[in-house]
Amino acid sequence: MSAAVADDRAVVRALVALKVRLLLNGLRRTPGLTAGYVAGLVVGLLFGLGGAIGLAVLHGRQGAADAAAVLVTGLTVAWAAMPLFFFSSDESADPTRLTMLPLRPSALLRGTLLGGLIGPGPLVNVLLLTGAAVAAGRGAASAVVAVVAVPLVLLTLVALIRAIGAGNARMLSSRRGKDFAIFGGLLFAVLAQAGNLGLQSSLNGSGGDVDLSVLHPYASVVRWIPPVAAIDAVRSAGEGAYPLAAGQLLLTAALLVVLLRWWLRSLRELMVSGDSSTLLESSPAASARAEGLWRLLPAGRVGTVAQRQLRYAWREPRAKAAVFTGIGMTAVFSVLSVVQGWDTVYVIAIGGLMLGLQSGNLFGMDGSGFWMIAATLGTRRDARDELRGRVLAILLYAVPVLLLFGPPVAALTGDWAGLLPALGLALAVLGAALGLGCVISVRAPYALPADGNPMRNAAPGQNGAVMANAFGSMVGVAVLCLPVGALLGFLLQGHHPAWPVLPAGVLYGAALALLGIRLASGGLVERTPEILAKVIER
Repeated sequence: MSAAVADDRAVVRALVALKVRLLLNGLRRTPGLTAGYVAGLVVGLLFGLGGAIGLAVLHGRQGAADAAAVLVTGLTVAWAAMPLFFFSSDESADPTRLTMLPLRPSALLRGTLLGGLIGPGPLVNVLLLTGAAVAAGRGAASAVVAVVAVPLVLLTLVALIRAIGAGNARMLSSRRGKDFAIFGGLLFAVLAQAGNLGLQSSLNGSGGDVDLSVLHPYASVVRWIPPVAAIDAVRSAGEGAYPLAAGQLLLTAALLVVLLRWWLRSLRELMVSGDSSTLLESSPAASARAEGLWRLLPAGRVGTVAQRQLRYAWREPRAKAAVFTGIGMTAVFSVLSVVQGWDTVYVIAIGGLMLGLQSGNLFGMDGSGFWMIAATLGTRRDARDELRGRVLAILLYAVPVLLLFGPPVAALTGDWAGLLPALGLALAVLGAALGLGCVISVRAPYALPADGNPMRNAAPGQNGAVMANAFGSMVGVAVLCLPVGALLGFLLQGHHPAWPVLPAGVLYGAALALLGIRLASGGLVERTPEILAKVIER
């Protein structure tokens, strides 16, 4: 028995050392990645410190305990959602990487639990939880309870994120799980932004003063839900309700025990069961329907390339993330236009920009597979058809998105008169972005990482190219669309009907897209070796 205990302790120490090594390796990469890693760490710590100070300032104010309870609720929701959307970005959170090793599930649990307490994320949460305890506390009894409550809440949060990750590891590491992460992450971001706007509007009372009383109905409910109950125990102890405070701490401790048991059971199942996710087959009827739809594409290389890109956009997690990020950003800006009172339908032009920027790095996702495409680019016509097919694939989802977003935004803003010119402007922006994106894709390509980490958008050493590509595209599109903007301004200022902007925008956008394809096709044939060297991730 003593040998087994010693082995388990060695495993725990090894897992903790592994987490420390993973964190230190973030400082031993290329200078650009190291600078980004350090900058993110500093920003996170400053955010945590600023939040803690802001909460501490509320100490003694009416509603401070309510604010602390609502904050801990938000942290709990964020920690619970994190493994569902960013599971593949944390190597230490995936227990399937260790299932082939001769490890006891209990030792694996203890090691990963302690490892989960190490890093900038837990440190930021310790700062915020400490600030929440200071805001809710009152007197020496509150301080004593806070010493127990803060570590207890942090342990519960770490156990929560690990238990959810282990319980859904097979699903989250599959292609369907990555698809769910993309859709869920976008939905979570939109809902978080909507909640933030609603909370800000509720907190801002007359004269710009913060009114914490609006939080009381919410706090009166969530303060009984663990782990929020542990932080609220600080308030209960300060008010002299010691049995209530003890009950709230015990409630959170009970949740921690439940999470640890769930986590341990999931680890045992992972270490003895196989992965059958690859045994599922697609429906023959669905495959037949899909083949029928592909016949609508043009014949020849253009249609073949468009079909390939659309398949990538549906099956490849990186491509799907890019597509739905553009759609999600369009939805966010549309919602903001209504919530913030802009009352303009022209905001959908931002959607044309977001979707058009998908062409800013057409070959980055091909990676080493680009050599097969390069081998077929013998003439300028081949290059032109390759670019046309890729642009057509973007148009097949970008144009319907703009047409679908236009009427709801017009209805919500009441600006039906501006719907047609807004669509014209959006399509002009889309065409300009596609044409400019083709040129930039040939002149400034970069590799996209294939490790599934959403926090990395470029291979090591190419972050400068990413920034230049993004800002160059936005500035270039803004300059190219000045003629359409000038036409729209002239018609609006002169109180003339603005609907001619729609056909003008369509024609202008199509002309810019075709011009960009024509200019880029010659460079694509000449720069094929350079592009191949750039898009191969090193």
